[in-house]
This record gives sequence, C-alpha cells and structure tokens, in this order.
Amino acid sequence: MTHGILTAALAGFGTGLSLIAAIGAQNAFVLRQGARRQAVLAVVAICAVSDALLITLGVAGVGAFVTAWPAALTAVGIAGGAFLIGYGLLAARRVLRPDPAAALDTGGAATSSRRAAVLTCLAMTWLNPHVYLDTVLLLGSLAADRGDLRWAFGIGAALASLGWFGALGYGARLLSGLLSRPRTWRVLDGVVAATMVTMGGMLLAGA
Repeated sequence: MTHGILTAALAGFGTGLSLIAAIGAQNAFVLRQGARRQAVLAVVAICAVSDALLITLGVAGVGAFVTAWPAALTAVGIAGGAFLIGYGLLAARRVLRPDPAAALDTGGAATSSRRAAVLTCLAMTWLNPHVYLDTVLLLGSLAADRGDLRWAFGIGAALASLGWFGALGYGARLLSGLLSRPRTWRVLDGVVAATMVTMGGMLLAGA
C-alpha cells in the first residue's frame, strides 16, 4: 500500500511539474518578481496555494461540475485575456522607455509595489482559464483514474507546484549580476510582453 501511495504521489508530481513548467504569463511574472526581489514570498505563496486549492477541487470532482457551465470559463477567458494584454502592453512600454534605475533596484519593495504585485499575481492566477483546465479538469480527471490513491496523486501535484514556484522565485536571485544591467531588463520585459500579449490574444480568440 505504501508503495502504491508513493507511486501515485510521484506520478502526480511529474504530471503537475510538466504542466506548470511551460513558459507562461504566471511564470514570467514570478521570475520578474524574484529577480527584483519584490514580494517574492507573497507571490510564490499565492501561486502555490492557489494551485493546491484548485487541485483539491479537481481531485474532489469539481471538474465535472465546471464542464457543465462553459459560460463561466468563457467569461473568465475574456477578463483574463484583457488583463494579460494590458499587462503585456505595460511591459512593452518599459522596453521602449526603460528606467535605468529599475534594474538596480534590488532592495525591499515599497508597500504600494508589494500591494500591486500581490493584486497582479492574484489576477494573473485566477483570471487564467488555463489554470482551471490544467488543475481542476486535467489533473482532476487523471487523479480520478487512481481511485483510492487520487489524493496521493493530488498531493504530489501540489508539491510540484510549490517546488517549481519556490525555485523560480528564489532562484532568480542567482542571476542578480546579469539582471543588474538595464539591457537585460529590456530583453526580459520584451519576452514578458510578447508572452502575455500572445496568451491574452489566444484567450480572447477562444472565448
């Protein structure tokens, strides 16, 4: 029985990691916050806890309920698409009008910046329909195939999320030397802008 639980947990860990490791708006945001050392703990906690809650809902069988209300995902897709495009345009603006001091700002974030980071992270997480599709529907259905071991599978997936976002947020500090250069931030913001505008456009097109 113990072997079965461990196998299910490892399967959940691998599946969860494969879903969240792809470059996306949320990952790009966590990387940027980690590199600037702004509200890193709060951002990592929001991402990991949100994933854990959604995975729990999926394992509990809420995925079947969500599929019965496709209009809800459509509404979230429209709101999330507009939000991502707006954030992407702000990143594009930083590329065109870089702030030389911003790359050197590795100290503690101001209260307003911390609040903005938390609100942005919440919106980026909960207004992204892909999060629901991956965690609630896909992971939920895969967990259901495990029968009595579905919760071990879900715990493994949640641990993968925690490990990934923790490594992404705090690992970005290892690049502090490279990220102290203004040009590096222009490149990073360019990637963020392209990623978010593209994903936002896809969400709006599919809504």
